[in-house]
Amino acid sequence: MTKQAIRTDSAPAPAASYGQGVRKGPFVQVSGQGPVDPATGEYLYPGDVAAQTTRTLENVAAIVEASGGTFDDVVMLRVYLTSRDDFAAMNEAYAAFVAEHCPSGVLPGRTTVMVGLPRAEMLVEIDALAITD
Repeated sequence: MTKQAIRTDSAPAPAASYGQGVRKGPFVQVSGQGPVDPATGEYLYPGDVAAQTTRTLENVAAIVEASGGTFDDVVMLRVYLTSRDDFAAMNEAYAAFVAEHCPSGVLPGRTTVMVGLPRAEMLVEIDALAITD
């Protein structure tokens, strides 16, 4: 099995020396995404963790789709929050997005941790693991 880079203009270009995603066999690992507009590179929705969560999940979904899969193929999401106080709002936006994008009804696993993120305007970052056919 060879390793393949996943790249799409529908998600933000990586800002450092990593790819948007990598496929090896049926496994697709999506690099951590933030609330960035893919067209402009601008960080969106300052101070609004719910809107940032939705935008971030849209970026994750775009990379999974570029790999040939769908968001329903995601088996694990890791959510990184800068503040415990944002958990409820993030969780509500996350739940709505995942319910809408997982028609199988089988929700992915998830880990949520509180961290410092590389940009002050980022309230949330999310990465994903998908397994596609």
